[in-house]
Amino acid sequence: MRIGLYPGTFDPVTLGHVDIIERATALVDRLVIGVAINRDKGPLFALEERVAMVEEECEALRARGAEIVVYPFENLLIDCASDVGAGIIIRGLRAVADFEYEFQMVGMNRVLNHDIETVFLMADAQRQAIASKLVKEIARLGGDVSKFVPARVNAALRARFG
Repeated sequence: MRIGLYPGTFDPVTLGHVDIIERATALVDRLVIGVAINRDKGPLFALEERVAMVEEECEALRARGAEIVVYPFENLLIDCASDVGAGIIIRGLRAVADFEYEFQMVGMNRVLNHDIETVFLMADAQRQAIASKLVKEIARLGGDVSKFVPARVNAALRARFG
């Protein structure tokens, strides 16, 4: 069984994330979505809320037969991949700046565990500008983020920011 790990903070999950999740399910038999517990980033949504958001967005894919597991983690990414039996780490790329950071991560991860490969999926052209950080800023300032996030996430952001 080919198991892939798609890690992220998902604070909140965006349409860009959903696109990568959907496309990743075509590459692996089981996709584990690793929801990172990253206290340094000061997430807007609690871990439980982020996990629930990701779970909700995976319902339709599961109904079409995709095997998806949502898995919170706090350890090293490469250790998380080993913990869930993943042979592939899936990462989404939006821009050159993403590549530079990811290039360094791949190098470090290969030293830590050379048996786990990293696969990059380019963001869909319509989703390349979407970043959770920007979505939160727009929502905080009262802007409309409905074009960037799923409807349930949009409602959660509106409720959070009033």
